[in-house]
Amino acid sequence: MVYARILTTAVAWAVLGLAGCGGDVGVGVGVGLGNSAPPTIVTHIYSDPQFDGDIEQTAPNTSTITQGMSPTVQSVLVGIDPVALTEFRAFLDFPLGGPGGVPGNAVIDSAFLEVFIDDLQSSGGSLPVLVDLVSFQPPTLVATDFDRAQQPPLASTRISPPISHSDVGAYVTVDVTSLVAEAQRLGLPDFQVRIMEDLGPAIPALMAIDDTTGANRAARAPVLTVTYY
Repeated sequence: MVYARILTTAVAWAVLGLAGCGGDVGVGVGVGLGNSAPPTIVTHIYSDPQFDGDIEQTAPNTSTITQGMSPTVQSVLVGIDPVALTEFRAFLDFPLGGPGGVPGNAVIDSAFLEVFIDDLQSSGGSLPVLVDLVSFQPPTLVATDFDRAQQPPLASTRISPPISHSDVGAYVTVDVTSLVAEAQRLGLPDFQVRIMEDLGPAIPALMAIDDTTGANRAARAPVLTVTYY
């Protein structure tokens, strides 16, 4: 269940000195010396499987778009295929509106993205990963979303340390506080990210992020945990 996953995020909160409580939507009150901090609300938003997807660049001007999870597609891919040497960039969509979302006037205290790594195919060790805040509206992927020049990032962060084989079959938590704060500042209706290999010298490594629509979605689907007040 999601509670086991929140445990990982809670460690990050503790390091940052944040206070709050878990659950699908929780409220916490920070305590200062003689003053009470504003009450905080914690919400957990799953990605929308009908808009999640990836783009594979098969040639400089050719790409294959896969969007929407289906019985035969239950993950999104990131990196460079070690065999075909084509590059995949994944896209996740988290709706910010509605019940359990983040109000437009909320102030972001912290935000963490958590993904479950199904697989890592690599002959070169670890995979450095970059997470870009983007906005593809309406939420339909097009080929130009792959390109950072044609779809410039609105903000970015790196997964640290890089993804390694020890992460397979486990959750990876990414601090995306600055990205969610920027999405909030811009008034974006969805928190949308492009996840890609952090390119320097190309590393032939390809990871699969679980995006199941099955019975265990609550335990493995990408989830965004936001604390706000």
